Amino acid sequence: MITFYHAPWSRASSIHWLLEELGVPFSFSAVAIRAKEGVPEAYRSIQPNKKVPAIDHDGTVVTERAAITIYLADVFAEAGLAPAPGDSARARYLTWLVYADSVLDPVVAAKAHGIDFMGPRYSYGSFAEMVANLEKALSSGPYIVGDRFTAADTQIGSGIHYATNVLRVLPDNPVFKAYLDRLAARPAFQRYSQREFEMAKAAGMLEGVRQP
Repeated sequence: MITFYHAPWSRASSIHWLLEELGVPFSFSAVAIRAKEGVPEAYRSIQPNKKVPAIDHDGTVVTERAAITIYLADVFAEAGLAPAPGDSARARYLTWLVYADSVLDPVVAAKAHGIDFMGPRYSYGSFAEMVANLEKALSSGPYIVGDRFTAADTQIGSGIHYATNVLRVLPDNPVFKAYLDRLAARPAFQRYSQREFEMAKAAGMLEGVRQP
């Protein structure tokens, strides 16, 4: 059984979507990341920085979105969401999974806070470089790894969705819009999105947000 450490409308949301795509049983363990008193110290034994997401799969704890995605898609390989070792698509799949955490997320966060590119001493490039890289990749096929949907799309797609519809820092781009439309048509996306909305509503997080 998978215990999923989660908070609605957070960086855990992409793993929620992945779990829905895998179709495996899991239970939520709510982490109050927005509580005034902070996340309970006991959670540090699961996630050292008291962040979400994290999972506990029958006693095996995994943190960090890229690692969780690789782990789950490989353990539940029958879902067909990860190119197998030896498949030529595996390298691109792994590259984009790590890119989502190590480039897309920090560059988008910096842009949203008005921080410009800080130079070559930092481990990621500029916002413009990131946008150009995504556009190039998604112009060559319907999904981030090419012709097939993979677990990497749950991570890259979530990042593009958040940067476009919540932070509103990505430029209007027909390539990105078409990609998001394809993802939004997936039943697992719709299930997870509706559940996130309901959990956010229960947590009092709406305030003018429209139902998906």
